[in-house]
Amino acid sequence: MFNKKEFGVEFKWGVSTAAYQIEGAHNIDDKGLSIWDTFSNQNKKILGNHNGNHACDFYNCYEDDLKLIKYLNIPNFRFSLSWPRIIPNGIGAINQKGVDFYDRLIDHSMELGVTPWVTLYHWDLPQMIEDKGGWTNRDVVNWFSDFVEVCANKFGDRVNNWMILNEPMVFTGAGYFLGIHAPGRKGLKNFIPAVHHASLCQSIGARVLKSICPNANVGTTFSCSHLEPNTSSEKDKLATKRVDALINRLFIEPSLGLGYPTDDLKLLDRIYHYFLPDDEKLLPFDFDFIGLQNYTREIVAHSYFVPLLQAKLIKADKRNVPITLMNWEVYPDAMYQSLKKFNQYSQIKKIIVTENGAAFHDVFFDGKIEDERRTNYLKDHIREVLRAKNDGMKVDGYFVWTLLDNFEWAEGFYPRFGIVHTNFKTLERTIKKSGYWYKNFLEYK
Repeated sequence: MFNKKEFGVEFKWGVSTAAYQIEGAHNIDDKGLSIWDTFSNQNKKILGNHNGNHACDFYNCYEDDLKLIKYLNIPNFRFSLSWPRIIPNGIGAINQKGVDFYDRLIDHSMELGVTPWVTLYHWDLPQMIEDKGGWTNRDVVNWFSDFVEVCANKFGDRVNNWMILNEPMVFTGAGYFLGIHAPGRKGLKNFIPAVHHASLCQSIGARVLKSICPNANVGTTFSCSHLEPNTSSEKDKLATKRVDALINRLFIEPSLGLGYPTDDLKLLDRIYHYFLPDDEKLLPFDFDFIGLQNYTREIVAHSYFVPLLQAKLIKADKRNVPITLMNWEVYPDAMYQSLKKFNQYSQIKKIIVTENGAAFHDVFFDGKIEDERRTNYLKDHIREVLRAKNDGMKVDGYFVWTLLDNFEWAEGFYPRFGIVHTNFKTLERTIKKSGYWYKNFLEYK
């Protein structure tokens, strides 16, 4: 069995959360509407007709939840700032009550010796900005820059660790192409401009932050799935290459100055219709670290029936493999392979695993939750991180997704990822076996 000491004293251990998924308090203290407030309160948009109106009520329970983090020996806490809580209309007037909440959260976290890691955008776009076109409107670059400036000026005196965007491929793909996430838009006509504008915000937001907080540790996060072809056929291999360009390379490569991966995915050629003269120079940024978020492996097959991409994913439950409640394959080697893939980019300075975790059925018995499968999942994936580190790869931290069972987007409250159980009726928190395992692991001297 491995231990914490093998990772070195500089390795960052933490836990990750997101504002809309835990805060609740959706309509108090002058908070504005987000696209997820709107989307999750529309009938039949979310599994079980759930919504995040109250979620875990972290807004009111944050002091006790921070004490839980401290008790679990977790030294770093990743959370996001709700744009519509700070600027209710997305543009213009600042909501002092929203700023005050994050001041309290940051201050209390630091008082407990827990270091805050702040994500600036974790999917809760102000509805008023969506009404103006959202991520498809080029003006979002200026609106987001203004939001970053406000956050840097308000919190940059205490927060040193920042992430600009969370998984831009997911919020543009699921929200502006497939329509299964907020705001529910579909088609390439929405997806392509959203991709370009998010890429610009990724780099320009970082520049704004660095201009105000030059010594800040600034990164951004990317989802990454390890991909393998279904067969050794050339068609499946080429299909895998196209899917890789779409879901793994689309945002990281522009940030590194490599441009969009249009050579391997021709459908992206139309992105250049949205370029202005200086965009090629604006896309790259020399981030202090890259956040890698990996959960699983995907198997890719060629498909004539999928327009443009001509590829499909073979669902895990069709492959006779162990799966999570999300129907994701449990495949720890995917973590190692994802780190290996990102390490091939020589421009990346540091890599931190900013999310990794699993949802399984949790059963209460005698007041306890013996979530053996989640505990093993975390052990096995952390072991793969150590393997990568021992093989000389850049990997400088690991954050569990997530602290609390929460609102899991389109899946509502059904899949539970937390190392702490949430009773969504009483709001009672119960540490699971996985939480106690992480606590004991981090306690090792």
